Amino acid sequence: MAFLTIFTAPKPFTNPHINVIQRNALSAWTRLPDVEVIVIGDEPGIPEAAAEFGVKNVREVERDEKGIPLVSAVMEIGHRFSDSPMLCYANGDMILMSDAVEAARQVAAQVKDFLLVGQRWNLDLAEPFDFSGDWEARLRAEVSKRGEFYSPWGIDYFIFPRHLYTEVPDFTIGRPAWDNWMVYYARTKIGMAIDASRQVVAVHQNHDYSHLPGNKPPYGSEVAKSNLIKAGGRRCVYNILDTNRELVRGRVRRPQVRLVRWLRRLERLFVNDKAHGWAWEISLRLRRLQAPLESIPRR
Repeated sequence: MAFLTIFTAPKPFTNPHINVIQRNALSAWTRLPDVEVIVIGDEPGIPEAAAEFGVKNVREVERDEKGIPLVSAVMEIGHRFSDSPMLCYANGDMILMSDAVEAARQVAAQVKDFLLVGQRWNLDLAEPFDFSGDWEARLRAEVSKRGEFYSPWGIDYFIFPRHLYTEVPDFTIGRPAWDNWMVYYARTKIGMAIDASRQVVAVHQNHDYSHLPGNKPPYGSEVAKSNLIKAGGRRCVYNILDTNRELVRGRVRRPQVRLVRWLRRLERLFVNDKAHGWAWEISLRLRRLQAPLESIPRR
């Protein structure tokens, strides 16, 4: 039995660059200690990639009316087809390293119920990465040299004990709001949302949006609006600044006092679903004040 199961619902492997970055992710995950991998879906290239990397492939998954997997179904598969005490849903373009596994071990030794997330590092990788030798050291060097620490709104991996998130709304995966709801639920229902950004280097491989209508991110789309409604509205849309703990040098502790967190806390007081009026304008002003502070790496 592996300690941690990473499961994902990747895109089809038909786009050449998507093929490269998703294979990079699988190459990394399958090299991690005490980790099992589950790949979900039957789109072109998914069963073949699963077979090549020797990982489990669950082809049947419940989908929305446009054929996109539902988060509830993906989560159910992660629980049903693994026996690991810890689960991790990760987007198919994310390279996770051994520090993520170690962070999961450290937190699990201190806390029973929690969600572990973290801000990502964006990196351009146009070619297959070389995973020979000390690949983690080389990847960290690449991140240090040309990586970009991304906004706390980008939430791309979720680590939690297997007894949690057994029931989630029928969000459409890969579209806005569901990832934010995961943090909201951990903070308000589980009671422990932990930011691992200071300890875990999670690498997001940059890509375009050619797989979506208009080649643009899905913000403002009908499915994004549907996800927002299912989440409970904007007040239930949290980001990594809304976590109530941090993982620092292996210990779970209260977050470091920072201006950007205080601004975000104030913003939450004024956020609403009307998208107009004085409260909404205040929330927007506070959001703009946060923007330049959000992507400053924390050590």
